[in-house]
Amino acid sequence: MVFIRYLPAVVFGAMMIAPVMATPDLANGKTIDQQKCYACHAKKSGFGNGDMIYTRSDSKVKSVTDLKKMVALCNTELRLDLFPEDEADVVAYLNQQFYKFKP
Repeated sequence: MVFIRYLPAVVFGAMMIAPVMATPDLANGKTIDQQKCYACHAKKSGFGNGDMIYTRSDSKVKSVTDLKKMVALCNTELRLDLFPEDEADVVAYLNQQFYKFKP
């Protein structure tokens, strides 16, 4: 019976420890894309347009999962020093702006 008395405190404590999944910040994702992604993608495309890599017909990105993997790969390989929440912001922005995948 004593445990039941403390159950609300235990549940509340567990909720406070659990990681909070923040809503992606689209403005931050756009800023990162413009400052760190666009120039590199413009060079790679050969056309000077960094957005073309997102809209090309032979895109390797076919799902949100693929998009997350590509953003993480760029972050690691190019040493962009993005935090996980920054990666999530970039994924959310690119998905909203270009890919339009269902979550």
